[in-house]
Amino acid sequence: MKKVLILGAGMVVRPIVRYLLDHKIGVTVATRTKSKAEDMIAGHKNGKAVAWTVEDEKTLDKMIKEHDLTVSLLPYLHHVMVAKYCIKNKKNMVTTSYVKPEMKALDAEAKKAGIIILNELGLDPGIDHMSAMRIIDHIHGKKGKVVEFYSFCGALVAPEVEKNPFNYKFTWAPKGVVMAGNNDGNYLRHGKIKYIPTDDLFKKPMKVDFPKVGKLEVYPNRDSLPYVELYKIPETKTIFRGTFRYTKWCQIITAMKQLKLISYDKINLKNKSYADLMAERIGEKSSKDIKAKVAKYLKISERSNPIKAFEWLGLFSTEKIGRTEDSPFEVVSDLMIGKMMIQNKERDMVVMQHTFVAEYKGGKREVIKSRMLDFGTFGVKNKDTSIARTVALPAAVGVRMILEGEIKEKGVHIPVLPGIYNPILDALEHMDIRMVEEYGLPESETIK
Repeated sequence: MKKVLILGAGMVVRPIVRYLLDHKIGVTVATRTKSKAEDMIAGHKNGKAVAWTVEDEKTLDKMIKEHDLTVSLLPYLHHVMVAKYCIKNKKNMVTTSYVKPEMKALDAEAKKAGIIILNELGLDPGIDHMSAMRIIDHIHGKKGKVVEFYSFCGALVAPEVEKNPFNYKFTWAPKGVVMAGNNDGNYLRHGKIKYIPTDDLFKKPMKVDFPKVGKLEVYPNRDSLPYVELYKIPETKTIFRGTFRYTKWCQIITAMKQLKLISYDKINLKNKSYADLMAERIGEKSSKDIKAKVAKYLKISERSNPIKAFEWLGLFSTEKIGRTEDSPFEVVSDLMIGKMMIQNKERDMVVMQHTFVAEYKGGKREVIKSRMLDFGTFGVKNKDTSIARTVALPAAVGVRMILEGEIKEKGVHIPVLPGIYNPILDALEHMDIRMVEEYGLPESETIK
């Protein structure tokens, strides 16, 4: 029996554990909180839970040596450490995280060790790469060119879920969601590179009407430019990767950034209330009438979405923060987590859309759209969120394929090769995770 080591037991881990166990693969889940791993294994005879922390490299080395493959679902900062032990022990590795330069630098060592380190095998990154490459290779196979490419993805709650003033609930890694508000953006559109500094990231979202969901907004997702090379589309005049959100979110996060409420800078909070924090953010000595003062500072109405959201969150409250020193990011994100987590009986949802403009010999053009709409599933005792399914199951299928010898590549990779993406996408369709493609659409159907 093949054995897989899974590092971490976060919100997206359960589906990969159950998939591998169902396929008669032994699974060890190593994590700080052993009880979480035990819940996922649920007494399965081929499952094992281990209490382990990232500081214990000696045990990590031993565990990797004893397993056929390691899946790192730890925070991305630890992946390179894990990869070095996989190289040392000549064991394959899978992650769902973006490849950092330090990981890319291990390519030659991984090849020498005869292993694959397959990264970005989740949702975004992951399914986005694979489904995009399937269409790109189709266009190139017809001797066509990709002249425009837009790729949007979002993890949201389902339309029927009661919304809060932010029009958003956390369905995964809440700190990471808030942290993403501090990114900048960079993309190519109609032949011109557009750099969006972090202060402006949410100010001019695109508008998209997604079938069965309704109006959504899109803001830039980090740097899109490297994907010209990764996807082998040097001919394109547009490449834009973006993140879906319901309306209101972008407007509110813009106001939060204006107030530096998601800054990482440590500040003195001793004996301060939330209202005092807001006063300090706008340079006021007194927190009296703080709601009106913040509205005036932002040059918006007290009835505007951001002011309503701040008040609902408790940022105008005289309640003490209860910390001596911390960053506004930690204070505000903790408030958001306390009030904005998805509830057990609420469905989450993943929306993804690719939009291509393809050009063929003679100047003929078509728009191709590829969409995925996936909802969380509920069981008797447990539920798998959509974000957990769509992140974990591509990795699970990839792990099985590596163990069975279907994936033969060595070195550091992402899933953009047909021999990797085609069988994984096909397997996902059998689990009702699929992209629905439309070809031959008029140019009026492209992103405005």
